Amino acid sequence: MNPEDLKNIAKLWFKAFKDHNLEDLLELYDDNAEHFSPKLKIREPETNGLIRGKESLRKWWKDCFERLPTLQYSVNKLTADSDQVFMEYTRKVQGEEDMQIGEVLEIKNGKIVFSRVYHG
Repeated sequence: MNPEDLKNIAKLWFKAFKDHNLEDLLELYDDNAEHFSPKLKIREPETNGLIRGKESLRKWWKDCFERLPTLQYSVNKLTADSDQVFMEYTRKVQGEEDMQIGEVLEIKNGKIVFSRVYHG
C-alpha cells in the first residue's frame, strides 16, 4: 500500500479513539488481528499482553473506554512504509501523568493485522 494510505488508516484509528467509537475502531482491524500492549499484560496477565481476534479486541477496548472516559491521544508523528505505520503519540487521561506511546500498525489489504504498543 501507499504510505499515505497507511497514514490515513492511522488517522481514522485516532479519530475512533477520540470519539470513543468502538465500532469504527474495530472496522479498521482484520477479523483475526492480534494486539500486544504492556497495559494488557498488566490488566490481564493470563494473556501475556497479546490478544487475538475482533471479539477480544472489542472486550479490551470496550473496557478501556468505560474505565477511562477522559482518554485522549495527541498525535506527535506518523511514519509509514508500504506495510506498516509507526505512530508516536501522547496518552492523556485526566488525573494521570501523560505517557509517551509508540505503536506499530501492520496493515494488509487495507486492514490492521497486528498492532504493538510500546511505552516510553
